[in-house]
Amino acid sequence: MRHCRKTTLLYLWKILQFKIFALFLIVGLANTVTAAENVRFSASKPFVAKKLFLKAELYKPPAKGPHPSVILMHGCGGLGPDVYSSLRSHALFLLRRGFVVLIVDSFGPRHSGNGWVCKTFKRLRQARNYRISDALDAVNFLKTKQFVDKNNIFLMGQSNGGSVALLLAQQKKKTSIFRAVAAYYPWCGALKGKSVKLNSPLIIFGGKKDDWVPPTQCSESTGENKILKTIVYPNAAHSFDLNIPVQRYLGKRVGRDRFATRDSRRRMYMFFKQNIKTASNKVL
Repeated sequence: MRHCRKTTLLYLWKILQFKIFALFLIVGLANTVTAAENVRFSASKPFVAKKLFLKAELYKPPAKGPHPSVILMHGCGGLGPDVYSSLRSHALFLLRRGFVVLIVDSFGPRHSGNGWVCKTFKRLRQARNYRISDALDAVNFLKTKQFVDKNNIFLMGQSNGGSVALLLAQQKKKTSIFRAVAAYYPWCGALKGKSVKLNSPLIIFGGKKDDWVPPTQCSESTGENKILKTIVYPNAAHSFDLNIPVQRYLGKRVGRDRFATRDSRRRMYMFFKQNIKTASNKVL
């Protein structure tokens, strides 16, 4: 009887040990996939000082690579908790599909977060200007990493970062800096005309209920030499991919739309995937 009880307890103990080991293995693998590295790199256009280092979070897949990469840029409110949570969700979605991701903090190092930039047109214009340089500095940073495919760097921006994305998609360069660009609820005035000369394929996501930067002009624009796609969600407002209830911010309607968040994220990934350049110089 004692022997049977001892054998049973030993068996149960081995099962428990196996489950503990499996749990640690799962947690370890999860951390391998989702852990981010805090990095910094020099800003070529500091704006507020003679020298400035931008901060960023770098996510990379566990495989050796090289991998395509995406630079994510926040809106005029800065990288606050709700915006960070949103960009991190985008980052993890892309990471699990094989992309290196870099979330860039433009305003923290410049001490201009918490909506300070949002409050005047002058600050918004200035931010668009120096953040173009921030995005290009991020490109140069990524190109120093062996695990990054230097021919497949993409860009996504929200709001003011989305306006920066529009401007960068139109940069007059002989070769494309970005394989493709995604802009979430940008200021469509950053598009130069209804027939837009693009250096990178561009996809734009807007909300029909956005009374801050309505997507009307974006919807009416077409790409002259590269594809320009605009998707407008009928029930979405500004900042629809932030996990906040619909509310008024600086008098404008903002807040989450779950369908727009999920659908835009999927479409962004597919758009990037379709524009990846392979080793044989072909686009997938």
